[in-house]
Amino acid sequence: MTDPVQIAPARLYPEIESYVLQRTKEFDQISNERKSELLQLAKYVGDSIASGQEARLTFVCTHNSRRSHLTQIWTQIAATYFGLNHVKTFSGGTEVTACNPRTVAALKRCGLRFSTEEESSSNPHYAVAFSDQQPSLICYSKVFNKAPNPSSNYCAVMTCSHADQNCPVAIGCDLRLAIRYDDPKVSDDTPQEAATYDERCAQIAREMLYAISQAKG
Repeated sequence: MTDPVQIAPARLYPEIESYVLQRTKEFDQISNERKSELLQLAKYVGDSIASGQEARLTFVCTHNSRRSHLTQIWTQIAATYFGLNHVKTFSGGTEVTACNPRTVAALKRCGLRFSTEEESSSNPHYAVAFSDQQPSLICYSKVFNKAPNPSSNYCAVMTCSHADQNCPVAIGCDLRLAIRYDDPKVSDDTPQEAATYDERCAQIAREMLYAISQAKG
C-alpha cells in the first residue's frame, strides 16, 4: 500500500473561499437521511485514498447541463479546500446537450471564473478556474462513460431521477450511488430563476463539502 503524499491545501480565490466557508457553517441543515447518502460517497473517497489510489468520481444527469456540472465542480473545489489531492471529478450525461448558461451564471455569482474560445458553439467547452494553484476544469456536455471521463475504476453518482432510472448499470464503475437533486430548470425564464439556481448551487456546494470533509476525517 502506498501512502498518499501530503501537500498543503491550495488556496481558492478569496470570493470562493468566503462562499465555501459559509457553506461549511451550514452542515446542520443537512438531514440525517441525506448525510447517510453522502457518507457513502465519503467512504469511497476515503477508501480509495487510503489504498493509494486516485478517487475518480463521475457525476451523471440526463443532459450533463446543470446538476452534474454543479456537483463535479463543487466536489473538486471541496477536495482542494480540504487538501485531498487524490480526488478527480468528472461529469456526463446519458445524452449530449450543453452546459446550460444559467449554470454558468450561478457559478460566476459564487466567484468562479469562466473562459471559452467557442461560446457560440452549440456545446461550448468552458475552462472553469477556482484557484491559481489548481488547473482549470474543462466543462462541457458529454456522455458519462466516454473519454475524457473514466470507463473503469470510478464511482458513478446519479444526480437526477431520470438518469438514475434510465442508467441502471454504469459499466466499469466500482460503485454506483444515487444522490439526487431537484432540477433548477423548473424556474427557467421566471422571476425566480436566479434564486432557484443559487439555492441549488448552495445546496450542492454544502453537501459536497460535507461529504469530502468526512472523507478527510
